[in-house]
Amino acid sequence: MSTPRTIIGLSGGVDSSVAALLLRDAGEPLAGLFMQNWADDGSGDCRAEDDRRDAVAVAGRLGLPIHFRDFSAEYWQDVFEHFLSEYAAGRTPNPDVLCNREVKFKHFLEAARALGAERIATGHYARIDRAGGRWRLLRARDAAKDQSYFLHQLGQEQLAATLFPLGGLEKTDVRARAHAAGLATAGKKDSTGICFIGERDFREFLGRYLPARPGEIRTPGGQVLGEHPGVFYFTLGQRGGLQLGGVRGFPQAPWYVVGKDVGANVLFVDQGGDSPWLMSTTTWTEPAHWISGAPPAGEFECTAQSRYRQRSEPCRVLVGDDGCLEVTFERPQRAVTPGQSLVLYDGDACLGGAVIEATDAPLDRGRERPAGTIGAFQSAPRSATAG
Repeated sequence: MSTPRTIIGLSGGVDSSVAALLLRDAGEPLAGLFMQNWADDGSGDCRAEDDRRDAVAVAGRLGLPIHFRDFSAEYWQDVFEHFLSEYAAGRTPNPDVLCNREVKFKHFLEAARALGAERIATGHYARIDRAGGRWRLLRARDAAKDQSYFLHQLGQEQLAATLFPLGGLEKTDVRARAHAAGLATAGKKDSTGICFIGERDFREFLGRYLPARPGEIRTPGGQVLGEHPGVFYFTLGQRGGLQLGGVRGFPQAPWYVVGKDVGANVLFVDQGGDSPWLMSTTTWTEPAHWISGAPPAGEFECTAQSRYRQRSEPCRVLVGDDGCLEVTFERPQRAVTPGQSLVLYDGDACLGGAVIEATDAPLDRGRERPAGTIGAFQSAPRSATAG
C-alpha cells in the first residue's frame, strides 16, 4: 500500500466524514486516523467507542485505511490540568483552543508525519490561503459554523501542513453530501459543549475534581441573597443554577452573575442581562499569539471577539513590550470573561489572539493586578453607541 500524502482526522462525526469524502473524490492519497483524547472515566458518558465505530464505518465506506492513536495522557497533561487550574482560580478557560494547539495540530500532526504523510486534514470550518509569503487563517464561508476562533493559536508551520476541506461549504451542503454518499454519520447529531463533559451535568463533573466550597451570593451593594456551592462553578453573565427565587425588596426578574471574588469566596449577582456591572470597554490580556509570527503594528485597529459565536466588534489594540495587549472597544462589551480568548480579525483574516486577563468592568478585581499589563491606552473619547 502506498504511503498517503494526507492523514484526515476522522472523529466519528459528519464533518470529518465529508472532509474525507471530498479529499478522496479529489484523488488525494489519503488515510484516516481516529484519536482518542479522553480516557473512559467510568461515568458511562464517554462516547469514544461509539465515535470510533462510526469512524471505522466511514473509512470502510470510503475505502480508506484507518489508524488509531490514544492521546488521552497528552490531553490530560496539556489541556485538562490547565482547565482545572483555571477554574480553581475563578477563571473560565476554553479547552477547545488548547486542544487544537496541543493535541490536534501538534500530537496528531506528529503522528501523521511518523506515518509518512506530509500533512493533515480536519473537518473544521475555516479556510487557509497564502498572501505576501505568509499563510493566513480565514473565516469559513458558513458564518454560523466558522471555527477560526478556536484555531487562532495556530502558526505558520501548522497552517502550511493543514487542509480544511469544509471551509467553503455550508453545513446544509455537508449534510446533503453525507446522505448522498451513504455515510453512517450523515444524520449524527453535532457534538456541543466541552468534549470531555459531553451531555452530563457540568457542575457534577467539575465537582469530581474541585470540591464544593460554599459561600455567599451578594448584590454589588453587598446585600446577602443566598449561598453558592463554589464560585468556580459559575461564569460571568450566567443566569442558570443560582437558585434564587423571589427576593424581598427586588422585582420579579432573573438574576445574573456579574462578578466573582475568589479570595473572599463571594459571588456577585444583579438583575438584568445587560446589567451595567457586566459591561466593560477595555480588556487586558496575557501575551498574544500572532498567526503571521508578529503583530501587524504596535498599535492598530481591527475587530475582536471575546466569545465564540459573538459578533466581531471594532476595537483599537495596543501591543506592550511584553507581548500583552490592551484592547479598547468602540462600544461597551457584555460579560468579557477572564480565562476566555480574545481573538482578533482583519476582515475575514484571523490575526491571532490572547487569553483575557482582566477588564475595566466594575467588579473585575483582576484589573487592579493584571500580570504584565501596559500603561493606560490613550484615545479620543468614543460614543458608547457607535456602530
